[in-house]
Amino acid sequence: MSDALDVWSEFNVAMVGATAALAGLLIVAMSVNISVIMTSATLPARAASSIAALVLAIVASAFGLVPGQPVAAYGIEVLVAAVLAGVFQWHVIIVVAREDDIPTRDRIAKGFLGVLPIAGFLIGAVLVLAGAVEAGLIAMAVGAMLSIISALTLAWVVLVEVLR
Repeated sequence: MSDALDVWSEFNVAMVGATAALAGLLIVAMSVNISVIMTSATLPARAASSIAALVLAIVASAFGLVPGQPVAAYGIEVLVAAVLAGVFQWHVIIVVAREDDIPTRDRIAKGFLGVLPIAGFLIGAVLVLAGAVEAGLIAMAVGAMLSIISALTLAWVVLVEVLR
């Protein structure tokens, strides 16, 4: 592990554990109301995207713990993982855009919340690859925190809001 990544090892260990636990809890929360969720036009895609963002945080944090890894390799790994998670979020944006019965600002909010974590990781990976390693690692840390916020928001929706 490079010196730059070594400094972040405790953060990465904490994030792997926290985001993995949260991903499991989100899946359980979704299973409680799965029949209601599946009748929604947007919730299945939003749930998949939220889990993808948490998996992105898990993967990025786990790759950050690989011993002896050059930071450039780490940047590439996170960039690929963020693009893959971005595919799920792109699907959400398309599905939400087709929803006719909600105001435009609500559509934007539904899509925007999921874009933020992925953007943090994409920006971070690009900064790492451009040589601004510390700034890139900070951006990835912000992306990880935003993944948690996004997932907790969706957990609330699939546990409480769907039953209103």
